[in-house]
Amino acid sequence: MCGMEDKPAPSGSAIALLRNYSLASAAQEEIERLILSGEIRSGQKLGEAEIAHRLGVSRGPVREAFRGLEEGGLIYFEKNRGAFVRKVELDEADQNYVVRGALEELAGKIVAQRITDEEIRELRALIERMERAVSRNETASYVDQNTTFHLHIVELTQNGKLVEVYRKITKELTLFRRQSLAPYQTLDEHREIVERIASRDPIAASEAMSRHVEGGRRRMLATYRPS
Repeated sequence: MCGMEDKPAPSGSAIALLRNYSLASAAQEEIERLILSGEIRSGQKLGEAEIAHRLGVSRGPVREAFRGLEEGGLIYFEKNRGAFVRKVELDEADQNYVVRGALEELAGKIVAQRITDEEIRELRALIERMERAVSRNETASYVDQNTTFHLHIVELTQNGKLVEVYRKITKELTLFRRQSLAPYQTLDEHREIVERIASRDPIAASEAMSRHVEGGRRRMLATYRPS
């Protein structure tokens, strides 16, 4: 009789590997959250032992998590000194804005051609949450809702590679924002994006996305590189 009982049980080493991988993934997610929320600051040194104690895991998963965070562009290693949270400089943030603008312009074009009525309602609900955050002067909530709004539009493209590249770019920009001023509260631009997407006009949607990101880029440069 065939069945699950015929299959050999996973070896101890395989179980240990899976457990370590799971712990490393969980550790990476939590360290990333701490970095992007500003609880761990740009330029701050990351000690394996300290982070392991903080997360309640051994140093092995933390070491693996550091490697993943390095690949993701959030930390870097200095020889004989250890790991540090990256500090994104203005020129790099400017380059990221340019790439982000191109990605969001493409996302707006794709989504406008395929969006459903339900997805339009989801975007409008996100706008309402941002409006509530602004009315209550909840800056942290607004920042989170703004990030969710833009990522949701990119995810609606159903293009995994586009989402992957976009996530990396925006994480680096979040590092820059966290070490500087809060993002501008451009609700009118967000509303325009949703309405252009809802009109199912790919050109108008991509232009609205592009204007919004370029506006953010110009305001950033005016703040940190005044003429």
